[in-house]
Amino acid sequence: MRKANYYPNSAFRQHQLPHSPRGPHAPSNFRPMLYPHRPRGPNFPANHRPPGPTATPNHKKFTVEIRPERRGTRNSDTGSLIAQCKPSPEAHTIIQSCGGVRCYFSQRSDAVQAVVNLWDSRFDGAHGYVSCLISNNNAESRGAAEELEDRLRALFSDRVNRIMEGEEVKKWRKKLQHMVDEIDGVSAMLAKPNKPGLCERLWDKKKGLNSERDLIANRLGEFKSAMNCILAHLEGKQNEDEIVQVFRFDKVFNWNRIYNLISRERRRLEDGLPIYAYRREILRQIHSQQELGQLAFAFFGISWVMPNSVSTFEGIEMEGLLMETEVSLIMVLIGETGSGKSTQLAQYLADSGVAANESVVCTQPRKIAAISLADRVKEESSGCFENKSIICCSAFSSSKKFDYEAHERSLNTDLLLALIKSLLYRRVDLHVIIMSATADAKQLSEYFFDCGIFHVVGRNFPVDVRYVPCVTEGTSGSAFVAPYVSEVVKKATEVVKTEEDGTILAFLTSQMEVEWACEKFFAPSAVVLPLHGKLSYEEQFRVFQNYPGKRKVIFTTNVAETSLTIPGVKYVIDPGLVKDSKFDPGSGMNVLKVCGISQSSADQRAGRAGRTEPGRCYRLYSEFDYESMPRNHEPEIRRVHLGVAVLRILALGIKNVQEFDFVDAPSAKAIDMAIRNLVQLGAVTQNNDDVLQLSVEGQRLVKLGIEPRLGKLILGCIDHNLQREGVVLAAVMANASSIFCRVGNDEDKQKSDCLKVQFCHHNGDLFTLLSVYKEWEAKSQEERNNWCWHNSINAKSMRRCQDMVKELEVCLQNELHFIIPTLWKWDPCKSTENDELMKKVILSSLAENVAMYSGYDRLGYEVALTGHHVQLHPSSSLLMFSQKPSWVVFGELLSISNQYLVCVTAVDIESLSALDPPPLFDVSKMERRRLQVRVLTGFGSTLLKRFCGKANSNLLGLVSRIRTDCMDEHIGIEVNVDLNEIRLFATSLDMEKVVSSVNDVLEYERKWLLNECMEKCLYHGTGVSPSIALFGAGAEIKHLELDKRYLTVDVYHSNVDVIDDKELIRYFEKFGNICAIHKFTGIGQDSNEKEKWGRITFLTPDAAMKAAELYEDKFNGSLRIVPSQTTLGGDHKMFSFPAVRAKVYWPRRLSKGFAIVKCAAHEVRFMLNDFFNLPIGGKYVRCEAGNKSLDSVVINGIDKEISEAEILEVLRSATSRRILDFFLVRGDAVENPPCSTCEEALLKEISSFMPKRNLHTNCCRVQVFPPEPKDTFMKALIIFDGRLHLEAAKALEQLEGKVLPATGFFTCKLQAFKG
Repeated sequence: MRKANYYPNSAFRQHQLPHSPRGPHAPSNFRPMLYPHRPRGPNFPANHRPPGPTATPNHKKFTVEIRPERRGTRNSDTGSLIAQCKPSPEAHTIIQSCGGVRCYFSQRSDAVQAVVNLWDSRFDGAHGYVSCLISNNNAESRGAAEELEDRLRALFSDRVNRIMEGEEVKKWRKKLQHMVDEIDGVSAMLAKPNKPGLCERLWDKKKGLNSERDLIANRLGEFKSAMNCILAHLEGKQNEDEIVQVFRFDKVFNWNRIYNLISRERRRLEDGLPIYAYRREILRQIHSQQELGQLAFAFFGISWVMPNSVSTFEGIEMEGLLMETEVSLIMVLIGETGSGKSTQLAQYLADSGVAANESVVCTQPRKIAAISLADRVKEESSGCFENKSIICCSAFSSSKKFDYEAHERSLNTDLLLALIKSLLYRRVDLHVIIMSATADAKQLSEYFFDCGIFHVVGRNFPVDVRYVPCVTEGTSGSAFVAPYVSEVVKKATEVVKTEEDGTILAFLTSQMEVEWACEKFFAPSAVVLPLHGKLSYEEQFRVFQNYPGKRKVIFTTNVAETSLTIPGVKYVIDPGLVKDSKFDPGSGMNVLKVCGISQSSADQRAGRAGRTEPGRCYRLYSEFDYESMPRNHEPEIRRVHLGVAVLRILALGIKNVQEFDFVDAPSAKAIDMAIRNLVQLGAVTQNNDDVLQLSVEGQRLVKLGIEPRLGKLILGCIDHNLQREGVVLAAVMANASSIFCRVGNDEDKQKSDCLKVQFCHHNGDLFTLLSVYKEWEAKSQEERNNWCWHNSINAKSMRRCQDMVKELEVCLQNELHFIIPTLWKWDPCKSTENDELMKKVILSSLAENVAMYSGYDRLGYEVALTGHHVQLHPSSSLLMFSQKPSWVVFGELLSISNQYLVCVTAVDIESLSALDPPPLFDVSKMERRRLQVRVLTGFGSTLLKRFCGKANSNLLGLVSRIRTDCMDEHIGIEVNVDLNEIRLFATSLDMEKVVSSVNDVLEYERKWLLNECMEKCLYHGTGVSPSIALFGAGAEIKHLELDKRYLTVDVYHSNVDVIDDKELIRYFEKFGNICAIHKFTGIGQDSNEKEKWGRITFLTPDAAMKAAELYEDKFNGSLRIVPSQTTLGGDHKMFSFPAVRAKVYWPRRLSKGFAIVKCAAHEVRFMLNDFFNLPIGGKYVRCEAGNKSLDSVVINGIDKEISEAEILEVLRSATSRRILDFFLVRGDAVENPPCSTCEEALLKEISSFMPKRNLHTNCCRVQVFPPEPKDTFMKALIIFDGRLHLEAAKALEQLEGKVLPATGFFTCKLQAFKG
């Protein structure tokens, strides 16, 4: 593997820089930050006195100077250095400025021989110094220089020839032959009959071997070409075999450069980066394109170098001309991550002289990437160029060559592409190379006048892609992470146990998920490692180290997809998800959420497994899901707020942003919203002709170059003389999500929450973060890390804030001439005028992100511009004070399973009214929409329970009706049985109507309680039908039926799911007083009873008879009423009195606690709102859109004991949308005991309630039915003696929900009826 200054044998071995991480396990594209070079002299001991004279002797004729190279050399002591100078000098002096030595000789031959010997010993790795002969500009000195040049040409030529036949080349030739032999072996196997699966694997293996063979052969060819180019230069010849020389040399021999070119070329051969195999091909193509371009422009009579102001020439349209010729000036180069695009191509262009004497500019999407790239290229090309030829700067526009990396298509990326394209109309000599691993090459080619595309084929081996979709959609196995995280950990554990050795790379979406996975994963034979962007450099480097006897399991974010290449990865686990920030034009908000990846990202992830040997990728989704993915990741310009882009476009003098030549034009709505936001910030003015112009504030924001809202925050604080506070506010707001640490187990998280309380500020989250930074900054440099550790603060995030503060301070000083003091004027412990001033500045900066408290905790806050209701994030400082401020501003929306407001600050309504420009919403209208609270008390618990109904069905139905009547979906009713109170939430306009509706229902329920009766048989004898009494409140006999007439009717309806129960009961009340109602649940009913609504008992037989006379009456469908069989008597084989029958069931497939609702795809978001914080069985459930299907809603957090019917009843009451299908997700069937054992267990439970004078076998009978394989429930039928219906009721009440140990792990549910 490659080292920082590696030479393949001892002749080229040099020392690394101190602490340089590029060791034997570092990847070829790993870019360490190097220490700045400091020239150092020899290492002198404290009492060292150099031998020989120290004064410069005037009588010596020839001087040999030995200087250390700029960096990367071994610093020997003077004695050993002079000892290597043969012949020995007659005198020497120390060069104090650089630590070198000047040696003096009387004889010319001695001086020449000394220089030759020093270079020869450097080739042997004895030192890292540059030696040369100092000319005295006399004839003898010139003669010595000529002799030295001849001797060194011979020496260097000999060394090059030996290298070309040396051990490195022989090693690669041997490897090439091994590849050829292996390909022949695979071909021989393919010639024989094979199984279909084996044959396919052999073809894939042969394809990978062929690719690797070609790369090795091409690399050897490139190495030979470079050595021949150097030889030709040494021999004073022109290498006519090549159209383009890989190196351009001056007439004067620069021996140090030649030496470093040879050394670098040997490192390139050893590294074997894919792009190295294509160097000459790329250079030839660029050279030929230049020649074609020059010829084309010469044909039209246009100078190759045009004035910057020229866009047309003699009536020739430049765009049309570029369409014809620009194919010769632009190239799109596609190569995988780690192929060497960024580090090598710029060097190839500079080495070959294709760029002549102009600059080669390589842009990067991130500052840190640009800095590390510049350091990396400096390190690789040390001594190959001038000392200051490689620099890192923020902008550069006068280059001849533009080497541009478009990896991620960020916002700045697309703006730069558009600006380069416009520059091409004026700079026809400009050559552009666009490099990427994942970008849409065809789209970029079409954008740049259908230019050519060059593909660098990587060294990937075949990857076996396996689709293993998750079967447990919606279930997480943990309350803290999403389901896919558990699936990734489970698959990683499975791979460790079942697959052969090899590093496992598992992708997740966030730091929290990575840390959770590392905590939960366990395998004795593996070492688990995290990898995400918030790790320190040292922590990230651990993934490149080897762990003897252990396989690496790396859980990573998408940082490992394109930014880093980890060697040795053989298995990849891909859930197909990534966390991304997306701007929603509909809501006007930036929303951070987990979403699906693109096909190119999926391919990139899979490719990580085939870098060194054939690998395997497990995709935790179906092949259909992969085919449904977009081909490429959506560019950032179509996903984020366009404020920065619009500002920069306007700063360029472009008045109509809609007509800007974007690569991917964002929606017109997104552009309009960005303009609206900039107008609101005061950065842009819009005249009557809708022409946009930057204001003074806008010009200042452009110079700052940061997100406009952050810039406004800084400038606003500066205007109020709060300079320090403004800069820090911007820094902590940009890093708000990572400052507080909340990771580890539940105990650790609780401890973190407790530690956070000390910093919480009553004004909100930004003030809290400000107080954290102020206290951190007050600590000494040595104390800060320890302080962060003890307060659960992310030390790296604090350093990142500090770096941003420093950058902003420099920018403000250089661009706007503001000097930021170190003095703080804000005190977190005191409420002063500064608090109010900062709140006003924060409001003016986030004027579009205003939300009002709705007045109802379940709804939370209403976002002013969208009307959506969102909760404060649970980590908000405001919740620590149990505050719900009337008005707040927030930084962004965070979308997890629900949406939350984050980075929240409390503001007052007076500040809203004073905003300039005024807010884009009507404050008074919003205030009128705020819900008021009315509390009703003085009710008994029985009345309240009836008011709510089973599973709150009555309450939800009432709320739905009131919302419809008032045309307000936000009205709410909460019942607290323990406190005997009802809370009503409605606007002041609707409150009286709501109160009236609730009182009507309460009065209705009171009446029911008064009329409710219990039916009791007066005689349990045999042979005759018993008389029946109806007992009311206080055991008052309401009716005594001696004539054996029926009081109860069964009600059937053609569509029981849509019927309104209250309306139906009111309908039956016209026949007479009702004293009892029994509504069927529908569970366990026979097929012929599916239309059965329930049973109604009247106070008199006449009323029952009148109701029964109705036949096929129309009541929202077909209504049918028949006398109930339980009161008609009849011929019963077992009992003379009508039997009491109970259907008992228990789950054989246990609920997993989540359900899936199917609906129309366009109604998913409405159902999510309807089901938000919905109580089912006393627990609030969580809802989210299905990951696998666009027409489903996944409901989590359901009590595992609740049945499908109970859940569905609540869901139907909560929404007016059509539920197409519903199913409760259950696990595999549990093994139950034999039916006979279950029957005995049931009888044993019942026996204690049966009369002691009769054996229970004579009083009841139990039958358990054998289940079918797909049955969800076990079913049983219990038949009681009709005379024992009171005892039966007690037994069944005891049996309800009973866990019977004798039968295993089931819980009984029941449905009882007579007859």
